[in-house]
Amino acid sequence: MTTADRPDQPPALSFRYAVNVMPKPGILDPQGRAVEQSLPHLAVQGVAAVRVGRRVELSVTAADEADARATVERLAAELLSNPLIEVHAIELLGAVAPLEAVR
Repeated sequence: MTTADRPDQPPALSFRYAVNVMPKPGILDPQGRAVEQSLPHLAVQGVAAVRVGRRVELSVTAADEADARATVERLAAELLSNPLIEVHAIELLGAVAPLEAVR
């Protein structure tokens, strides 16, 4: 059954997000420190305060962007980051046409 068979249901949309996770300010960042200490060996100057984090990209199917963002916010807070030592930022990369329009 598709949403065309249920006119009361809006078509589902797919939204693409990136979740960027970084250590909180003041939290030790051994990876960032290792990168920063390697820079002189590569003859790189003028780079400081290196912090290393991670980026997770995902697609979420939802009725609208608000519902999709709520799902990503929950994942970012409960699964993708440790709120004691990390901060996260959510970036909307784009939306895809309703799934039924793609079929």
